[in-house]
Amino acid sequence: MLAVVAACVYALDQFSKYLVTQNLTEREPVAVLGELLQLNFVRNPGAAFSLFSGTTWVFAIIATAVTIFIVVFAHRIRSIAWAVLFGLLLGGNLGNLTDRLFREPGFGVGHVVDFIQIYWFPAIFNVADMAIVASMGVFIVLTIRGIGLTGKRIEPSPAGGDAAAAPLDAP
Repeated sequence: MLAVVAACVYALDQFSKYLVTQNLTEREPVAVLGELLQLNFVRNPGAAFSLFSGTTWVFAIIATAVTIFIVVFAHRIRSIAWAVLFGLLLGGNLGNLTDRLFREPGFGVGHVVDFIQIYWFPAIFNVADMAIVASMGVFIVLTIRGIGLTGKRIEPSPAGGDAAAAPLDAP
């Protein structure tokens, strides 16, 4: 499941960026739903909100480390929800890493293609960014619900010691 979700996110991200780079002019917004939703092609040399734009290579290294961690860690996942979470994170991470590695101005310092602009939101983003944010939303829900990588709810022991795994339908 993790690999399928990651592959779908990655393919959708790269295909959408291809369409944007082939059909839109940089910094010329195209209204989709008036000012509420626009396509606005920009090249982002930094992180969210174009922060740290002089350190693009650092983000490439971090993204590579995250990819390696997910691939090594994946065998521990026994829950579909956690597999979807890590698939979203891996696909989004690989989408932006591909930009950093293979887009201008050069290997490891490439600019990420962003193009989705929402009226009230202060940043322009892409499909990979949406997948990464969605993965964090799933992470928060699973963590609040106490669901471990096995798909079972983690309940604190009555003595206040270590947590013990209990079935999801446990009271």
